[in-house]
Amino acid sequence: MAFETLTIVGVGLIGGSIGLAAKQTGAARRVVGVGRDERTLARAVASGAIDSATTDVRTGVAQADLVIICTPVDRIAADVLMAASAVPPKAVITDAGSTKGNILRALHGKMPPGRAHFVGSHPLAGSEKKGAANARADLFGDRVVVVTPSDDTDAEATAFVELFWRTLGARVLRMDPFEHDRALAITSHLPHAAASALAAVTPLEWLALTAGGFRDSTRIAAGDPELWAAIFEANREAVLAATDQFIERMTAFRAAVAAGDHAALVHGLAEGKKVRDALGS
Repeated sequence: MAFETLTIVGVGLIGGSIGLAAKQTGAARRVVGVGRDERTLARAVASGAIDSATTDVRTGVAQADLVIICTPVDRIAADVLMAASAVPPKAVITDAGSTKGNILRALHGKMPPGRAHFVGSHPLAGSEKKGAANARADLFGDRVVVVTPSDDTDAEATAFVELFWRTLGARVLRMDPFEHDRALAITSHLPHAAASALAAVTPLEWLALTAGGFRDSTRIAAGDPELWAAIFEANREAVLAATDQFIERMTAFRAAVAAGDHAALVHGLAEGKKVRDALGS
């Protein structure tokens, strides 16, 4: 499968990696990048992530068969609607955002009829680093991409999006968009909040005493604060529920330490170890 023209709106780490992977695998014959900064776009062209660039979304999608929106989650819906107003008939639009319910709610009843199909997707790949300079063609190899069609999503468009991600080497998992948000609040959003909190309570003068455990536990705290604040706000209810579960666990841990309850400590730690061991290396 090869799309004639793939347009990527937001050529950062994820968008740049999609461009590199699409060109390397033959998933797209031509890759157009859309962004706000002409210098950043020029560097993405020079790196081979995209073939051409523009700062105008409508111009960038005018000949696209597939459009992938890789902007922050609080901008995705607006970018989808802008793209949908200018793409050729029957073009497919997807995204790479880590929240889905907020996008569906914002798009409800607003997509131009008969012009484009939107299918949500979320590649579970990335890094605390950002920018197309850190893009990699192999970023999606054997990584999960969640595709999140709703009840009224076009079946053929969904199949096209799933095939595209598989062509890039990913393993595709289809989920309900709201179930996706509940799951990612636990598996992605809460870990970032916990890593950030751990880093924030650590005095700078103690950093010389940190080793692998601290570095492994706080690596993702180096992520972009503005991007992550938008994610937490977009997935508010699920993040609150996940946070409540975490606080309950930490409250039980504190109580066990305060009471000198060795058995409770071992039990709680064993439950965590069981889940982590199930994940593997």
